[in-house]
Amino acid sequence: MFSDDDAPIPAVIGEWYKDFNGGLFEVVAIDDVDGTIEVQFFDGTVEEVDIDLWTEVAMTTAEPPEDWSGSMDMEREDYGVDLDDGGRGDEYTNPLDLLDSDYRF
Repeated sequence: MFSDDDAPIPAVIGEWYKDFNGGLFEVVAIDDVDGTIEVQFFDGTVEEVDIDLWTEVAMTTAEPPEDWSGSMDMEREDYGVDLDDGGRGDEYTNPLDLLDSDYRF
């Protein structure tokens, strides 16, 4: 786990990292009692890493992925969002249009 300057990169819950094979993963838990770090890869796979091993693995910090579907085991069609249209779907409809116009508050 050494960056370009050979300094150990600390494990931080919620932070994303990239290993030397290009695998993107997030630290999801740290157990100081057991001496393990739980990581979840972008594809959803969860693994435990020994804290001592963490300091020996070559990796860098990384930005979170823009397309979060990888860890959810979903295709874009499954969650009804086209990332190219800003996530609004085919056409925006105002939910207030569905209210009866005679309704009084």
